[in-house]
Amino acid sequence: QVQLVESGGGLVQAGGSLRLSCAASGRAFSRHSVGWFRQAPGKEREFVGSITWSGSTTDYADSVKGRFTCSRDNAKNTVYLQMNSLKPEDTAVYYCAATLLQGAVVEYRYDYWGQGTQVTVSS
Repeated sequence: QVQLVESGGGLVQAGGSLRLSCAASGRAFSRHSVGWFRQAPGKEREFVGSITWSGSTTDYADSVKGRFTCSRDNAKNTVYLQMNSLKPEDTAVYYCAATLLQGAVVEYRYDYWGQGTQVTVSS
């Protein structure tokens, strides 16, 4: 069993940066890949990025490639999403999720979810 808690969301101006954290509990967390998803008002939840359990491989949606970076510290049971050059269209609730699979970009492949953290980017 893995429990996930996101933090680090907030209000930022366009062009600014935020770093989201996903803190996990559960002994097996270091073997899980972690994905980040987001859901804007009135829209479907969408894949943002992911990182494998070792941290050796990351994957990103085209809309955030070059601006967002996933990283992890397994010693701290924490995964990060560094978001730079933020745009108003990045405004959403951001979720982290965990899976034993690698390369998963769809929700149903993830077994554990956090409660989400709000990111608001003002223009």
